[in-house]
Parts: sequence; C-alpha cells; structure tokens
Amino acid sequence: MHIDVNNAFLSWTAVDLLNKGYKIDIRNIESIIGGDESKRRGIVFAKSMVAKRKGVKTAETIREAKRKCYDLKVFPPNHALYKEMSNKLFNLISKYTPDIEKLSIDECFIDYTKIKNLYGDPIKFAYKLKREIKLTLGFTVNIGIANNKLCAKMASDFLKPDRVHTLFQNEVEKKMYPLAIEELYGVGKSTSKKLRELKINTIGDLANSDFNMLYKYFKNQTKRLIESAKGIDNGAIMIRKKETEGISNSTTTSHNLNSLDEIYKYLYPLVENVSTSLRKKNKYANQVGVVLKDKKFRMYSHQRKLNNATNNTDEIFSVAKELIKELWNEEGIRLVGVSLNKLSSEVNHQISLFEDVAVTKNNNELDKIIDKLKETYGNNIVIRASSIKKDK
Repeated sequence: MHIDVNNAFLSWTAVDLLNKGYKIDIRNIESIIGGDESKRRGIVFAKSMVAKRKGVKTAETIREAKRKCYDLKVFPPNHALYKEMSNKLFNLISKYTPDIEKLSIDECFIDYTKIKNLYGDPIKFAYKLKREIKLTLGFTVNIGIANNKLCAKMASDFLKPDRVHTLFQNEVEKKMYPLAIEELYGVGKSTSKKLRELKINTIGDLANSDFNMLYKYFKNQTKRLIESAKGIDNGAIMIRKKETEGISNSTTTSHNLNSLDEIYKYLYPLVENVSTSLRKKNKYANQVGVVLKDKKFRMYSHQRKLNNATNNTDEIFSVAKELIKELWNEEGIRLVGVSLNKLSSEVNHQISLFEDVAVTKNNNELDKIIDKLKETYGNNIVIRASSIKKDK
C-alpha cells in the first residue's frame, strides 16, 4: 500500500490553525503555503483546491498566483509543524505494522502482506486506516493498493482526495495504459517530451513499444521505462535502518540542480563524508543507496547490493553515480543524499576477471592517507581529482 497525505503542507497548516481557534478552514478558500516573496523562496509550495481551480500552480511565484486569485491568503511554511504531523501519521500507521518505507515527509509504503492474516481484506483495512487518520489527526489521505510499489504509488495518485484505489496486475491495462505518458511515476518532463516526439503518448504506447528502437534514445534507462509502463516493479519495501546499522548524509541545495554534473558535485562530498565515517568504524558497506528530492518536493530513492563490501570512497562514488543516473528523471533537484547500509566488520573479496587488484589496494591505501591528512590538517587540505571530474 502507498499512503499519501492529501495536500500535506496546506492541510497540516489548516488543522493547526483550526486547533488554535482560527474560524476558517483554509482548505476551503483561495489559499497557499508560500515562501518569502522578496526572495527566491517566494514561490507556491502548496495550494488549496479552490486556488487550484483558479489556475494556481505549485512552484510558480506568489506574485503570479495573486494575479489569478485576488483574495489569495498566503501562509508561511512551518517545518516544525510538518515534522510533528508527519510523526503523528507514521506513529499511527506503525500501530499496525513496523514494515514502513518513508518515501517523504507525507507519504510512505507499507507491506500489507505480512499483516493480512491479522487484519483481513486489504481494501477494507485501507478504508479503516483512512477513516482513522481523518478522525484522529484531522486530515485526509489517499491509499493505493497493488502488487508492487510502483503500482501502489500510481493508484494513490488517481482521483483525489480521501480515496482508496487499487491497481493490481490484472488492472494495469485497463487503468494505467490509457493515462498520458507524463503520469507514469518516474518519467520527467524531458523524458516525456522525447517519448512524445517518438509518438509514444500514453503509458500503453510505452508498454507496447519496441525495445531496440527506444534503446537508441534512452540507453540503459530503456528496460526500466518499459517495465514501469507494464506495471512491473521488483523493489522491496525498504525498512528504515537503525542508526547503528547504516550511515547516511544529505544536503539541500540553494538552487535547482539541472544536470548530472551538478548533482555529482554535491554527491561527492557526501560520499566522502560517509565513507570516511565508515572507515573510522572499521566497517564495510554491502549496499549503497541514493536519494533525490526534486523542486516539487517529490522524493526518489534507489539502492544496490554490492558484490563485494567496501569502504573505499571512489568505489562508493562510482556506484552512487550509476544509481543517480538511473534514478534522475531530469527534473530540477533540491536535495541529494547517499546512504551506506548492511554494514559488516569484515569483507570476503570475490576477485573479478576484470578487476585490477593492485589498483583496489592502492585506492584503499590512498583513502587511509587522505583520512590521516584531513584529521591532522583539516578537511580542506586535499581535494580528490575524482570529485571535480565531469562524467562523460
């Protein structure tokens, strides 16, 4: 199941205002959550359905929004409140299952298979959960039910608000194929534009397209695109790791990152930070993960299990770059993160026919030297060339 708060920032602000005695539910008037109009942050973060019907769009400037809504009410973002409301939501859900993957502050996946024997029919449970959230916390959610994460996410994005939708494998052709290509989860503006130029206008068109023809344009992303269009997704629910079981770091950028080179420049220091921490603990990572948040506050993540556990900075960076390249949908990025999971205290190295053992050994020795230099003289004493190379 995918559980998604309807219009989270505005809904949570509305609930908070009503609890404090505000006489109007701002969900029912022309209203937005917006930043400082005098700065770049002066954009629309969230809008009411009334404002949306007047043409107000997320990420446009508040000035543009006010031209469309003369009586527009602007409320500032309250991140402490959002965190509090998010925690209340996830705490409520965790009464039923510990198997929760937090996709962002206002949405998550749960693995219902493990608790089905306890709570019965998934559709009846979804309606029960949705109703409990509304009565207990004061806001509504959409819940998507499916055989995998991608279809559950797609289902929760169907008609809103306060709905339960299914998208089981036998419903994909009927419910998903007719949708515009832009509505496929993970397909960004640039990719959808290329697809439309190839006369691929719907998800069904993509599902039935020729792999070899598409490969000319999308290379290694082709398989993922076609499988997604067919509703195929083998990703497991990624349970949040305890702090002792993994190391992660992320950064929020001051501007949109619009190219892989820009993203990699922010990625490398994060990789260097987590890999250094890993070496200090004398640990090795068996899994590398990355996370991106785009300018519309949508969060994407991707993980890969390694053939050989490692704590080498360049090896981890290489894997992280590949994951970013596979994950990025060409939308502007505002947050980049990396995580190292499934840590172990030793490594049983399986040598590949194509691996240069001497290079691997030298890289590990180089890491130790750099760690010692930074510990003695500060982090800026040395900068790796690999952190400033452009990806070709």
